[in-house]
Amino acid sequence: MPVIRSVGTAVPEHIITQEQTRDFARNLFAESFRDIDRLLAVFESAQVEQRHFCTPLEWFATAPSWEEKNRLYLQHAVRLSCDAAAACLEKAGLAPHDVDAVVFVSSTGVATPSIDAYLFHELGLRSDIKRLPVWGLGCAGGASGLARGFDLAKAHPESHVLVIAAELCGLTFLNGDRSKSNLIATSLFADGAAAVLISGDEAAARSEAQGPEVLATRSTIWPDTLDVMGWDVRTDGLKVIFSKDIPTIVETKIRPVTAAFLENEGLALQDVRHYIAHPGGMKVLKAYDEALDLPPDALRHARDVLRTHGNMSSCTVLFVLARELQDPHHAGEHGLLFALGPGFSSEQVLLRW
Repeated sequence: MPVIRSVGTAVPEHIITQEQTRDFARNLFAESFRDIDRLLAVFESAQVEQRHFCTPLEWFATAPSWEEKNRLYLQHAVRLSCDAAAACLEKAGLAPHDVDAVVFVSSTGVATPSIDAYLFHELGLRSDIKRLPVWGLGCAGGASGLARGFDLAKAHPESHVLVIAAELCGLTFLNGDRSKSNLIATSLFADGAAAVLISGDEAAARSEAQGPEVLATRSTIWPDTLDVMGWDVRTDGLKVIFSKDIPTIVETKIRPVTAAFLENEGLALQDVRHYIAHPGGMKVLKAYDEALDLPPDALRHARDVLRTHGNMSSCTVLFVLARELQDPHHAGEHGLLFALGPGFSSEQVLLRW
């Protein structure tokens, strides 16, 4: 089966603490909510200490056009993707010309040609490289990109597939949006990029690749949930949409699809030793804990990434994967990587060390 060789990550240079962000939000939202102090408690309950952004805090007090924000998206998405990809390839001991296919995932900006075309020039990828840009999956995009990379590596066992997820969530901030959803988003989202190298059977054997095998994947989309999460496209940019019911949906929906996925692979929930979850927020992680009846420290890496980086949308689960790969594992242990996103949908990837 295809093997995950390495993960590389990259973050922009501006670090903003949660205390700084809370003070900014107080000034911005105070006139809109009489109970602003009560609402600001979300900055503590989020359990985020700091986040990285491609712009300084002062930028968020301005009202740039969508054109300006998308220009910044293109500039920083290319740079961060290159940095993450270079780190990933270095860990795997491969060069850019060794890569046979690229899956590029993002939802926080628009680019045509897609970002992977820019990476062809910046990284020095081969001119015959296969390209699969994926847009609109939001927080589920990293897991979905990994699944599509698995599909390519399985179909072409001689190939090395590079999966890249890059998000500039900060650039989607709308200064004029004084909704509770935007207040919550201000406490949570951030910028970053991650890259994963997946080698097909033959490619992995040639280079004696080390890492977990990808055994199977599962995608699930639930009916009547289009309004749970996504973007409202406006003249000034992308307005965040997410329902307060997301934790409840997780509690009721995730266990049946997970159990069915594992059963189809001859496994049960108790056979999974390692959980690599997208940290959509503390309430979502708690819902995962309760729905899947997880051990106390099962989501420790997800919580650590949320604490130090916030929610970077699609690439966040790949940051969690990077930490998981640093842990010792025993041969034959199973892991489950999963994330939720617009649709409302779930993406799951089954691993074996």
